[in-house]
Amino acid sequence: MLKKHKKLIGVLLCLAMLCSIAAPAGAAMLPTVASGTMVHSNSKVKIDVSNARDGYIMVAYTADTQKRLKVRVTGPNKTVYTYDLNHDGKYEAFPLSDGEGKYSVGVYENTTGNKYAMAYSTTVTVMLTDDFAPFLRPNQYVSFHENSAAVKQAEILTKGLKTDLEKITAVYNFVVTGLTYDKEKAKTVRTGYIPNVDNVLAEKKGICFDYAALMTAMLRSQGIPTKLVIGYTGDVYHAWIHTYIPEQGWVEGVIFFDGTTWKLMDPTFASSAKQSKRIMEYIGNGSNYSAKYIY
Repeated sequence: MLKKHKKLIGVLLCLAMLCSIAAPAGAAMLPTVASGTMVHSNSKVKIDVSNARDGYIMVAYTADTQKRLKVRVTGPNKTVYTYDLNHDGKYEAFPLSDGEGKYSVGVYENTTGNKYAMAYSTTVTVMLTDDFAPFLRPNQYVSFHENSAAVKQAEILTKGLKTDLEKITAVYNFVVTGLTYDKEKAKTVRTGYIPNVDNVLAEKKGICFDYAALMTAMLRSQGIPTKLVIGYTGDVYHAWIHTYIPEQGWVEGVIFFDGTTWKLMDPTFASSAKQSKRIMEYIGNGSNYSAKYIY
């Protein structure tokens, strides 16, 4: 199997040599910031939409509270994205995953039990700089910065590589071979869990969400558009990624090109199953996956 895998990667790298077109946004890491030039607010909430054209908004709860807080973002596709929000008054970044169009954004505070009351809501109409914008930057689910260990590891892995396809291959192989699936964590993880990609990298283990978030952070830090996808494989809740490859466009999850077809990029399954033939065939069949949320 190892010999076969090396052959496939060889095909991938040969193809990479032919792909000289750079990623749309270049290799520079793009941060998220609250610029303050356009802020919707009341006495409790600030929603900075200054950089909505770059595919994200920044939200902060500025009033004093220890109640649980939620952010709800609904875009033109009508998918409702619900997030937890911190209590410390600091801005957090949330992606505009549906692309261009009108978004409603609401911030809610817990009252009793599972009940919430709206603290503030607003709408924003978004025109993006480009279609890749929401998938090139950090956000609450894919959190990294220029000093992150994950970013530095991506720099090491991709040093000297010329094309995005080569870089994707290097990062994918590192994650698949370097991490192990944390079965105990999978049993005990709580609702609302958000990966810390540097912790995942240090511990060299994680659940599907960890694998996908780490790989997404590493690729985005290299200027490669990448989507963290959460949905279902069969009836199992799961996370995987989609990435952009020059000359191919969005490949809804690429592992490698075997000379005939592109395979779905599912680093968790590939790693935990040691890239067995049965698992690789399952991963390669996109009909086995149903996306629900994209971050």
